[in-house]
Amino acid sequence: MNETPVEHHDAGRYKIRIQGHLDDCWTEWFEGLSLTRESDGTTMLCGQVSDQAGLHGLLRKVGDLGMTLISVIAIDGERTE
Repeated sequence: MNETPVEHHDAGRYKIRIQGHLDDCWTEWFEGLSLTRESDGTTMLCGQVSDQAGLHGLLRKVGDLGMTLISVIAIDGERTE
């Protein structure tokens, strides 16, 4: 039986959506990710993440703030949004 290895996203760009609005002053705390406050009351964090440990660290920071995590999306570098 041949198993296909699971691909893991290491370094790459991610979009992390959280409930609530964060001020721009949080950009440095979130390691330079851009913050976009959406009209639906959410904040989108977007940018380059060094590896899976870095991603998990960012998600811990969301939890430390008591914010509700809505989604995490790996952005395909070849696709234009």
